[in-house]
Amino acid sequence: MTLDQIFNQVLARHDELSSMLIDNHNKIDLKNIVRISKEKSELDLIASSIKSFQQLKSEMVDLTNLINDPLVDVEIRDIAEKEFYALKERLPILEHEIKISLLPKDEIDEKNAILEIRAGTGGEEAALFASELFRMYERYSILRGWRFEILVMNDTGLGGIKEATAEIIGRGVFARLKFESGVHRVQRVPQTETSGRIHTSAATVAILPEAKDIDIHIDDRDLRIDVFRSQGAGGQSVNTTDSAIRITHLPTNTVVQCQNEKSQHKNKTQAMKVLRARLYEAERTKKNAERSANRKEQIGSGDRSERIRTYNFPHGRVTDHRINMTIHKIDKVMSGEVLDEFGEALIVADQAIRLTEIK
Repeated sequence: MTLDQIFNQVLARHDELSSMLIDNHNKIDLKNIVRISKEKSELDLIASSIKSFQQLKSEMVDLTNLINDPLVDVEIRDIAEKEFYALKERLPILEHEIKISLLPKDEIDEKNAILEIRAGTGGEEAALFASELFRMYERYSILRGWRFEILVMNDTGLGGIKEATAEIIGRGVFARLKFESGVHRVQRVPQTETSGRIHTSAATVAILPEAKDIDIHIDDRDLRIDVFRSQGAGGQSVNTTDSAIRITHLPTNTVVQCQNEKSQHKNKTQAMKVLRARLYEAERTKKNAERSANRKEQIGSGDRSERIRTYNFPHGRVTDHRINMTIHKIDKVMSGEVLDEFGEALIVADQAIRLTEIK
């Protein structure tokens, strides 16, 4: 389907929806009125842009005829040429904006997110780096006005974390953070290194869309819930009650453990929140893989095993390998201040790939 055909299809659908709402002969129930109104509202701006685009193309044809008319006064022809070239510059920009607006919206982009970080290879240095990443996302969330709530924190007792989970609540959280999933690698001299050698360590990050009960059904019969006494780093008890919760989803053998709260009920609620997110993401990933099997390129698969970024402290740079982008402000990246520079570039790159599907 050509771009003009797509545009005409959108306009035809917009006209159809408009007629449905104003035609008194159609008996539409309230539920359908809300649905139709919502779809029309989403198309209003796109339809207006398409009409402007078509009008500009028509004006360019008229200007071309005017410029090529030998009977036209030279002064008028000069004015027509200036207008023609101004429109010629404006049209591709408007066309690109319309294409972006036509890209399929991912309904989960507006969801809150579950952040999971685990120390990878590198021992205590990896755990320290995982802790720094966790704080980076916390600071970034605060800067964006989001709420950052720690659900799970399994620390090493030496300043690092083995694994940590947080819920990030706010507008468009998942859309902004979804490209952060993968392996984050750090290159630096550990404080414990006496010879000054640079070590490479890693931590894995997973960004999961928060799932509600309506998004995924979990049968209570598929769950095994174990209660035990909370343990901190080094084996010491966090509190003296059996409040820690471990939930195992038997069909998938997915295990979630939560011991941050003193209340058993709160730990169970938080563990279920993480379990729903993991199961929902697994199902979503499976469907996306089936739907996108023919797409050879994408900006990150969301796979935890994919190396996406390297933080090189000796040279003060951070490189995102998916888009070959380097920022020489590692301190500001780690403080969350310029993390959006990667985010914006990744969104644009993803849009560019998806635009290739629109002719």
